[in-house]
Amino acid sequence: MDMQFDLAQKARGDAGMAAMMTPAAGSCSAGYCDRCEVRDQAVCADLNPQERAALNRIGRRVTLQAGQTVMWEGDDSMIVANVIEGTLKLATSTGDGREQIVGVVYASDFIGRPFGARTPHSVTALTDARLCLYPRGAFDGFAREHPQLEHRLLQRTLDDLDRTRAWMLLLGRKNAREKVASFLLDMSRRLRADASGVIDLPLSRQQIADILGLTIETVSRQISDMKRLGVIALAGRRGVRICDANRLESMAEGE
Repeated sequence: MDMQFDLAQKARGDAGMAAMMTPAAGSCSAGYCDRCEVRDQAVCADLNPQERAALNRIGRRVTLQAGQTVMWEGDDSMIVANVIEGTLKLATSTGDGREQIVGVVYASDFIGRPFGARTPHSVTALTDARLCLYPRGAFDGFAREHPQLEHRLLQRTLDDLDRTRAWMLLLGRKNAREKVASFLLDMSRRLRADASGVIDLPLSRQQIADILGLTIETVSRQISDMKRLGVIALAGRRGVRICDANRLESMAEGE
């Protein structure tokens, strides 16, 4: 059974992380990997059934509610996790105490800092989320004994580096329309749409503005313009339907 754990009153340090890994968290059942929605995309994809079962035994399945934090910037690197469902933000603090979102992770992504001493950023659920969570030390030991898992981790690291470089281009060279269009394209590729084609954005417009280095007024204006042009349609507070993907791609590339 999934564990619902409340981190609102977080206990930082070893005691807090140890509590997260108690048996009450619920070790994954033997057949859990067979039913996992992201089994073929996660870092464990190349493991055989016996190896997955062994990894399963050192992990716990946990459930986060939107707004809950599972890792804190600067803390000892105590845990790592596969994201099974949901969307989470990676955030760091500026010198004056403001939060800066530096990334967004989705189902099948891997979070945490294996083989590292400190957590470089906080990780907080933007939506309800499910994770396969592992003690970092035990996971590191397992990865050293299974080169295919280490290879997957390296591949993920290089993919993250590529995305970071692309993001630097977006922030440094693209104008406001190109930034917002690029963001919406990324969301449409990573988030599952409902039956009517609507994706529910996990970020508020203020958060989108912070990520893109824009003001909330600029983000709202660009979204309104795209709606007026028939490129997107809006549904509710955060729902977006991509009506003309080709036009949106052209906008992202600076038509």
